[in-house]
Amino acid sequence: MQYDPVLFALNRSRPFGERVAFGLGCRLSALEEREFESGEHKIRPLEEVGGRNVYVVHALNGERGASANDKLVRLLFFIGALKDAGAEKVTAVCPYLAYSRKDRRTKSRDPVSTRYIAALFEALGTDRLITLEAHNIAAFENAFRSCRPENLPVARLLADHIAGSLGDVEVAVVSPDTGGDKRAELFRRELARQLGRPVGKAILDKFRSEGVVSGSLFAGNVAGCTAIIVDDMIASGGTMMRAVEACRNAGARHVIAAAAHGLFDSRSALFMAGRPDRIIVTDTIQLPADLPGVARDMIELVEAAPLVAEVINRLHHGEPVSELLPFA
Repeated sequence: MQYDPVLFALNRSRPFGERVAFGLGCRLSALEEREFESGEHKIRPLEEVGGRNVYVVHALNGERGASANDKLVRLLFFIGALKDAGAEKVTAVCPYLAYSRKDRRTKSRDPVSTRYIAALFEALGTDRLITLEAHNIAAFENAFRSCRPENLPVARLLADHIAGSLGDVEVAVVSPDTGGDKRAELFRRELARQLGRPVGKAILDKFRSEGVVSGSLFAGNVAGCTAIIVDDMIASGGTMMRAVEACRNAGARHVIAAAAHGLFDSRSALFMAGRPDRIIVTDTIQLPADLPGVARDMIELVEAAPLVAEVINRLHHGEPVSELLPFA
């Protein structure tokens, strides 16, 4: 007998979880999430999970009142509780996966956090981990041994959203650093397919050491174009603003900042002088409540929950997900 998937969402990720549940045509399963005076906590399922395929939605971004560390521990403990309760398979659905940016050693005795995160999930018996737009796909996929990693690129979602508003203007896709070139190229191909015409390309050089960003080489032609800068995330906004300035200095007519994850806060440089014309991110992370009005006017949210829902549905029924995803 084929059961429907059991879907949970921890409290901080409930809005995204509800959108995933809507896409699946089901409801979120009940859980208890308790806080103790000591700062410790407990989470347990309130519904039977024995012998079932269970999916747990929780984005691991830090936010006011909940650090990335806190969210990670809560998710890991809940996965452990599900396994102890007899769940046959547990899939962690992390729209945003913390610590993905530290995927290699850049200094002597550096940690490789991507690998440590994978080890923690595997120690609790996680069967699969789904995330959107991993920072470094190769590092993400190679970090796991017993747990199956599933990366969901958002290039098609962003291209579908942006294409209809571009008209017949010349367009160029820009990578803000060499590490994101493949991501930008994947988006460029998807956008060209949507528009039915060629799309240009440019890349900005970037070096980061001890928090200081440098590099000024800009390769590609964006003069007279709408330049679309594509990255996996926007955090402080520093990397994106460097790219915005470089595009304008190179003659871009309009500049759009696009990313999978919007980790910015109300003080981000993205909302100050020299800001891009538009900011486009998916709904993986809730926007802060204190964003200024100018920020809310600029930001456009693209729904990623329907894609996650369809991927879960196909995985649950043993169907391929490859046709849902663009590949370089």
